[in-house]
Amino acid sequence: MPTLKRKIALTAAAVVTAGVSAVTYQASAAEAPSLQPLAGLRIIGQFVVGTGTQTYTCTGGKFTGSSVPEAGLFDGANRKIHHFGGPTWQSEADGSLITAAPVANSPVPGAIPELLLEVRTRSGSGMLSTVTHIQRMNTFGGVAPATACTDGQKASVPYNANYIFWGN
Repeated sequence: MPTLKRKIALTAAAVVTAGVSAVTYQASAAEAPSLQPLAGLRIIGQFVVGTGTQTYTCTGGKFTGSSVPEAGLFDGANRKIHHFGGPTWQSEADGSLITAAPVANSPVPGAIPELLLEVRTRSGSGMLSTVTHIQRMNTFGGVAPATACTDGQKASVPYNANYIFWGN
C-alpha cells in the first residue's frame, strides 16, 4: 500500500497533468490552425484596441463589403500603433509602417472575423520593420449595420480585438 507522501505526489502529478492538458486544449481551440503564423516566427508585440471603429459605406441600400478600420492599439510597454485603412499599421514612436492582406480568416458570431494577415509593404526601420504576419484575435463588435441606408452613407461601428505581430 502506497505511503501517504506517495499518494499526495501521485495526486499532485495528476492535477498538474490535467491542468496542462486543459490549457493546451483551450489554446489550440481558441486559435484555428489556419490562423497560425509560419513556424519559426517570434512575437514582436501584442496589442489591444483601445478605441476602434470599422467604417462601412452604403451601396445598393445596404452596408456591405469591406470596412475601413480606424483604431489606436496599445500594449503593456506603453507602445502605440495607429491602425487605419489599407489596412495599415504605423508605430507612433518611430514611424515604421506596414500594410498587410488577409491570408486566412475565422468567422466569429456577432463580430468581425479573426484574421491572419501577411505583410505586403513596409517602410521605416523601427518596431514594425521585421513584422511578417499579424493575427487579429478575440474580436468583438465591428459588424456592418443590418439597417437600410442611403447609397454613400457611412456608418462607423465600434470594435475591439487583440493584434499579435509576428516576425523574424
